[in-house]
Amino acid sequence: MALLSKRHDYILEVLQDNPSISVTKLLNLIRSKFPTISKITLNRDLSYLQQHNLVTHTGKARATVYALSPAFQLIHPVRVKEYLTNDIQARHGATQFTNDIFLLTKEATIFLDEELDSLKTLGGVYQHNIRTLSKTIYKKEMERFTVELSWKSSQIEGNTYTLLETEELLSQKKRSKQRTNEETVMILNHKKTLDYIRAHPTMFETLRVSHIEDIHSLLVDKLEIKKGLRTHPVGITGTSYRPLDNVHQIRDAMSLLVDTINTKQNPFEKALLAMLLIAYLQPFEDGNKRTSRLIGNAILIAHNLCPISYRSAKEEEYKKAVILFYEQLNCSYFKELFIDQFTYAVNHYFQT
Repeated sequence: MALLSKRHDYILEVLQDNPSISVTKLLNLIRSKFPTISKITLNRDLSYLQQHNLVTHTGKARATVYALSPAFQLIHPVRVKEYLTNDIQARHGATQFTNDIFLLTKEATIFLDEELDSLKTLGGVYQHNIRTLSKTIYKKEMERFTVELSWKSSQIEGNTYTLLETEELLSQKKRSKQRTNEETVMILNHKKTLDYIRAHPTMFETLRVSHIEDIHSLLVDKLEIKKGLRTHPVGITGTSYRPLDNVHQIRDAMSLLVDTINTKQNPFEKALLAMLLIAYLQPFEDGNKRTSRLIGNAILIAHNLCPISYRSAKEEEYKKAVILFYEQLNCSYFKELFIDQFTYAVNHYFQT
């Protein structure tokens, strides 16, 4: 979604302070800052904001009133670079986990119609491609995808393996002498986890808490990371946000998380929410974002959609998108990343 104009921003600001307001009253308030705006222009602005799922209206004719949409907080565009340039304390971001996120994401429609149409078209291209690929080429493409996902997902977590070293490790079992054993195991665990997901392609159509725990266990196997839900507080670098620290609350939140994802009919929303909500909850001692990415891919695969490697994503941009969600419950930047990476995956893997 393109960033909004200053007038659009001000309309939204006024609606935040004045929910369920008529056009006439809204026009008078907007004219305090934009004195020349006409009613026709305001109606055009409101129509634009409704098309972008930021504003909704009820009633007809003179009884029509406008308000922010349920999705507003989640999807309204944010100038991320400007936001994160501020000091952590100056950003006034959320500092604690809130269960409100589950009701918010349940009620909201995250993708615009045009975005969803584009994703569905890309999904159709992928489905056509894999139907026409020979078994040999499909196997080679899946091997290439596995290498690039394992490399990039690990790199986001600070792993220093190069792409070439990752390929040598997974295809030739050649360990890099320049890397630590922990880095090597992290890469191998990604492949093992993806192999498990591919061996159970329909398992993740309906998500369960046990699925998330199983994927986490595979990803952290033979690493010095405790399996199962964490029992102590964790901090997150670069943000004042702190997740829950009580294991009973974490377990309850996991159930709400799974229920929220399963209420969604759209597999793209399911996958995106899984990636964000698992990272937001941080249910495990470590390996949360790895788990979220693999669960997101498991959902895509379960619905016969192309998995995402994040091959062209910049680690810093990924982290910015997640921090914005932690602090503002806003997924607009992550949604952009998701769409970009799904588009990249369809256009670069499993080609006929």
